[in-house]
Amino acid sequence: MQIGLAYGDVRGQRDLGVIAEQVRATSGTAWISQGPNLDALTTLALAGRGAGELGTAVVPFPQRHPLVLASHALTVQAATGNRLILGIGAGISRMVGGMYGLPTDRPARRLREYLEVLRPLLRGESVNHHGDTLTAVGSVAVEGAAAPPVLVAALGPAMLRVAGELADGTITWMTGPRTLTNHVVPSITKAADTPPRIVAGFAVCVTADEGAVRARFAKDFALAGQVPEYRAMLDREGVDGPADVLLVGDEDTIAKRLDQLRDTGITDLMLAPIGTAAEQARTTEFLATQHGHDRRAGPAGAR
Repeated sequence: MQIGLAYGDVRGQRDLGVIAEQVRATSGTAWISQGPNLDALTTLALAGRGAGELGTAVVPFPQRHPLVLASHALTVQAATGNRLILGIGAGISRMVGGMYGLPTDRPARRLREYLEVLRPLLRGESVNHHGDTLTAVGSVAVEGAAAPPVLVAALGPAMLRVAGELADGTITWMTGPRTLTNHVVPSITKAADTPPRIVAGFAVCVTADEGAVRARFAKDFALAGQVPEYRAMLDREGVDGPADVLLVGDEDTIAKRLDQLRDTGITDLMLAPIGTAAEQARTTEFLATQHGHDRRAGPAGAR
């Protein structure tokens, strides 16, 4: 199981220069969430070339035509030495409809058509698609850019099936270990021809004041617990809200939680350190010791 770090809006970060510097310094996968502020793909392009992978988690696709997204993604590939993992998603329906006035019905159908167009475009192929939800005619060519792997933010059964059939894997957020084990991992694996990449995202804080951190997180992410897409996963997990799936506690507590998540069958963790500056620094320092490490079996037993 690989451990990567998340940056950007998910952590309330706004300084483009600071984020780019942190991304360049990340040895594992550096993930950028696409929020209402900084553009995730542009941020990764600014980070440039380095050692680790660069991922978006995720770019909502309804407001980005596949010809536009393919151009943007391949430009990032050229700028970064082909290190991009392109994570996309249907977006939160309340935002897609309320902010952009775009349709949110038939999300699985829209995702299927979008991937049927996007994947060939990323490979440099021409498309001539006139479908139920999408029209796309043309091609994109960026010299030196290879097609990036595509992961999909998929939670429900229909979306996981499409992700398994047409993408390289999935990315989840605030989805607990029970739901990963019993729903996400088996659903997408069954639909996929080859083993999918399964990235599970969590907020994390190494701290001596678990109660205070959990209370702040419950307040800051209260709205997320009401969003239907996340609410369904919290209900599957049997918890009340986002704070119940937060990874929080001292180093030993977090190490045990990481061991539990390794057993779910996921391939990657995307962890967003939260809390005070001191807590985030402590968290980041601890996570750097956990790459490829399984406390029960030693480094050779890591999956």
